[in-house]
Formats: sequence, C-alpha cells, structure tokens
Amino acid sequence: MEFRFAHVCFFTETRNMKLVFMHQDIDEIDAAILEILQRDSTISIKEIAAEVGLSATPTHERIRQLEERGVIRKYVALVDREKVGINLLVYCNIVLKEQSKKALVDFEKAASKIPEVLEVTSISGTYDYMLKIAAADINAYNDFVMNKLANIPNIGQYHSSIVLCETKKETAYPLK
Repeated sequence: MEFRFAHVCFFTETRNMKLVFMHQDIDEIDAAILEILQRDSTISIKEIAAEVGLSATPTHERIRQLEERGVIRKYVALVDREKVGINLLVYCNIVLKEQSKKALVDFEKAASKIPEVLEVTSISGTYDYMLKIAAADINAYNDFVMNKLANIPNIGQYHSSIVLCETKKETAYPLK
C-alpha cells in the first residue's frame, strides 16, 4: 500500500511567483514510523524498529530521509497552555481591505511575526484569514487587539470567537 500526500505552500515566492506544490511518496512503513513519532517523538529508534518490523539501521535511515525531505519538520514538546498561564484561545477572522498578492503576503508576514499568533490560515468564504491567538486572559487579548492587531496595515474587519472548551485537541495527522 502506498500513500501520496500533497503539501501546498501559500504564497511562496519563486522566480516566476507561482504557487509551489510539493508531493511526497510515503509507503506503509514510513506511514507507520510517522504515526509512532507523532504519538511520541522521544521513543527510541530501537523501539520504532521493533514496532515496524525493521532493524535499527534501516529505521534510522528512513527517519533521516523523512527529515531531509521535509516530511518531518521538527520535534517539539506539547505544553499544557493553562499550566503556563495561557487561559484564553481566540480564533480571529480577518477581512482585508485589499486582496492583491502583495497585500496578502504583507499581512501574512506581519501576522506571523507576532508571538501571540499561533496560526495564520488563509481561508475561503466571507473572511480572508483566520488567526489562532493565545492570551493570558481577556484583558491581555484586548491589549493584543489594540496594540498589535490594530497596527497591521490593510485590516478592514476582524471578528473574534473565544474558545469556551476544547473538546478534541490533536496534533497528529491521520495517515491511514
């Protein structure tokens, strides 16, 4: 069994300014390795090898190749946000005044530089973008809106939705 995934890079600048599409071929063993690492990236090569039915050397080589191809971007620790004082999550939908390519790229760059902004997503429909924003509390979010978001040029409107409860929160992509 073989899996094919496509990753789209939004507004990646190339010589002729076209969107860049990268395709990665992932076989069943690579998919199994990725599922294991998404569950726990601290697991040893030896344990991964045993679970996928290979020896340690070819397993390590597959992981190295997945890293080199950019399938595995990085390894991180998942932090409990409330235990570090981040008690408010907000999805903020943005409408830009102008939708030229330059305006879109400028907005993406400006929003991506702000530490409280966890995600910048271009969306279809009524809004141009959805930002995922982390704040200590509602006062910190208001400060963010007044002193950071309001300073990004070209924002026509924004609509904030406060997260009341996270029923499901997953970082692993389903590969099967």
